[in-house]
Amino acid sequence: MKAPLFAIAAALLMLGATSAASAKGCIKGAVVGGVAGHYAGHHGVLGAAAGCLYGRHHAKEQDKQRQQQGQVNGQGKL
Repeated sequence: MKAPLFAIAAALLMLGATSAASAKGCIKGAVVGGVAGHYAGHHGVLGAAAGCLYGRHHAKEQDKQRQQQGQVNGQGKL
């Protein structure tokens, strides 16, 4: 039980060392994916990695939608 928690904690510490812009969505996804992977067959690290990738993808998509909405509403131009 301690090994998966240690691996997740180490992954989160490494992610914390990266810049905030590139880690956006990654930490939340890694935590959720790590827990899900642990309960799905003791694959917490694999789940954390997949969750991080999905979290980053989802955050980028949300940013893209916000930018498009801002341009449509006339708020995107200064």
